Amino acid sequence: MSLSLSLSSSASKLQAIRWVRPRLDILDQLLLPHASTYIDISSSADGHRAIATMQTRGAPAIAIVAALSLAAELLGSSHQVAQLEAESAATFIEQRLDYLATSRPTAVNLFDAIRKLKAVVRNAVTSGEDVVGAYVSAAEAMLAADVADNQNIGRLGAEFILGRSLGNQLKVLTHCNTGALATAGHGTALGIIRSLHASDKSLEHVYFTETRPYNQGARLTAYELLVEEIPATLVCDSAVSALLRSDPSIRAIVVGADRVARNGDTANKIGTYQLAIAAKFHGRDFIVAAPTTSIDLDLDSGAGIVIEERSQDEVLATEGFSAESVVAMGSELKRAVVRVAPVGVAAWNPSFDVTPAELITAVVTEKGVFVKAEGANEFDLLKSLSN
Repeated sequence: MSLSLSLSSSASKLQAIRWVRPRLDILDQLLLPHASTYIDISSSADGHRAIATMQTRGAPAIAIVAALSLAAELLGSSHQVAQLEAESAATFIEQRLDYLATSRPTAVNLFDAIRKLKAVVRNAVTSGEDVVGAYVSAAEAMLAADVADNQNIGRLGAEFILGRSLGNQLKVLTHCNTGALATAGHGTALGIIRSLHASDKSLEHVYFTETRPYNQGARLTAYELLVEEIPATLVCDSAVSALLRSDPSIRAIVVGADRVARNGDTANKIGTYQLAIAAKFHGRDFIVAAPTTSIDLDLDSGAGIVIEERSQDEVLATEGFSAESVVAMGSELKRAVVRVAPVGVAAWNPSFDVTPAELITAVVTEKGVFVKAEGANEFDLLKSLSN
């Protein structure tokens, strides 16, 4: 079987996922923003580890890395799955996909990808070689589709915001990281910001939160905005309400999503819910950007979304690199953990929260911008996606 293919995974200046068949490399996001280091992902075990430890993160990126990590394993020189009977090959792949499903519990994209990939291998029943070939092609197609979907989200979201803005210049705020580092390329919420910046420089300024306790904003969004040369300012999570009151030119808060229920309730990085409340109080748009793979039409509301709880150590201590090793160019970065809270104190560390649909202005997908019916508190995403 011939399996030579090269795919570029990013339309932005950043490339967090590199796939050139049969090799998968990902940007180690635990070292960002101080070092841009790629790690080799050659098996589903490598992919599982990278997702669980957050070397890669972001709902779309998790799904792509999971799918391609198994593709890399199947194409590895030491692997013999292609030599098996079709039934045995499909069973092996399904078992590895079930294992990858245990890496993170909240993001629906991962489970959507696994469901689709299982269907692909079950339909390729001629031989083990056909099963492997069909799986790899499907995983590669997911990579390419994610980039295209993100570019559509960026364009549609930018048009929506510009259509509701007064004047040519505007400011927006975003939370967590939703750009090329969290997707296969371009990004969702940060993709909208990137598209706004490209549209005749109509975007005057971006504010972004630190996103405690893992600091995805301070580390990763900051890194992306610097690379893309977009004017931006970092703010503490707790400073957003004060910022909105002091600067009325901030017209919208734009966030991503890990799972969106049929009624529009949205699970996203912890802290999103309180930003939506602040936006509602101050009369600003609150926009969710997500591919349709993040919409779970089987869920009536956000009450059914499982929220991942991470180690309390992420709250009780802070982790980073010593200032000396960052400043000393060319030296090895020295990771340090600094205990903040006293010993004996417990911490609650949910990774996500759920924002009620009534606080959300619009849900931007690659298929369109969805708003609530006049007078409604919830979306009807099943109807919206059926039209």
